[in-house]
Amino acid sequence: MPRKLYLYSLLTLLALLCSCGPARDILYVQDLPENVPIPIQKDGDIRLEPGDRLQIDIHSRDQEMYSAFNITSDQVYTVDEFGRIDMPILGILDVEGLTRLEVAQMIKYRLLAGALLRDPIVTVTFPEMCYYTIGERAGRYEFKRDKVTILEALSEMGDLPMTAKRTNVMVLRTEGDNQVAYRVDLTKTDDVYSSPVYYLRQNDIIYIEPTQLKQDTSKAYGSSYMQLGFWVGLLGTVTSLITLFTK
Repeated sequence: MPRKLYLYSLLTLLALLCSCGPARDILYVQDLPENVPIPIQKDGDIRLEPGDRLQIDIHSRDQEMYSAFNITSDQVYTVDEFGRIDMPILGILDVEGLTRLEVAQMIKYRLLAGALLRDPIVTVTFPEMCYYTIGERAGRYEFKRDKVTILEALSEMGDLPMTAKRTNVMVLRTEGDNQVAYRVDLTKTDDVYSSPVYYLRQNDIIYIEPTQLKQDTSKAYGSSYMQLGFWVGLLGTVTSLITLFTK
């Protein structure tokens, strides 16, 4: 009996050491109720800020007239420090705080009100507008839609690795002359859907921390129980003990 008890204790210890962490720290929005509507934040569209770049294409049946607005085939404007852009003929436009569609509507209204073009078609895009990830998943990702949630961003980046800490994701956001850090627990429904960073903004930086297990393995090769040699040796010892006690 003592031998069996010793063997059982050893195998239990081995199982605990091999455990990567509780499932509650891995599953997303695990308390999400079924068949219950979750309120979604309304205003998540990207809005222009100083330094942003936008491409404006104008078309109309008046080919000679609209060519004056499209000086090049890639007409890109940069929002200045005062939140403005300077367009041919139309002049200075205040665009800070406007969405892509709002800018297009404003330009179309100016063209019609000034009888500059008939039936103008205005297309506004945000080239190179992106968010970044660092830590356990590093990369640069362009916005492909007018608004992107943090959960959609995770899908875009191919999900988080098992070594990522989902309970404390930090989003660094530039607000005016300051950078503000927001933390989100991706395992909790209320924390995700009510977060100020539920919808990402341009130039957001998502810092994905490593789990404690990953941190331990990174500390100067980790402590002895985290090294490969330890696991090989432990496996050999357990195998030998099993062979010895089962004879």
